Amino acid sequence: MEQYDSLKLKNQLCFPIYLCSKEIIRKYTPYLNKLDLTYTQYIVMMYLWENKETNVKELGKTLLLDSNTLTPLLKKLEQKEYIKRNKSEKDERNLMIKLTEKGQELKEQALDIPKQIGKCINLEKDETIILYKTLYKILKNIEER
Repeated sequence: MEQYDSLKLKNQLCFPIYLCSKEIIRKYTPYLNKLDLTYTQYIVMMYLWENKETNVKELGKTLLLDSNTLTPLLKKLEQKEYIKRNKSEKDERNLMIKLTEKGQELKEQALDIPKQIGKCINLEKDETIILYKTLYKILKNIEER
């Protein structure tokens, strides 16, 4: 084994993961443009479609996004009237995020997106499950170190 083999791109696990992520997000773009959303805004909306309301801290923890990323993103979603931001009644230091009716209606328009992206990725169901579990195992391992 050559001394610098570990530095070759072809030997890096992170490189194909990075490329897949970048290309999958690129495939989302035409669908998300119709909803006037970026990919990051889309994952925030998916979280809210599932949970209806949350606080910024919980949202950031779940999506692994820091407040420097979330604050401008949430302001834009509020300007589009998809969410409402309010201080918590229990603790004013806590900023609550709530889905609006307009934000809830957007869910219907987004319904077909996962199926369209699934067609692009074109994996069998068992391959998808294995990949999903493996990626989350990697994330867990990284968080523990």
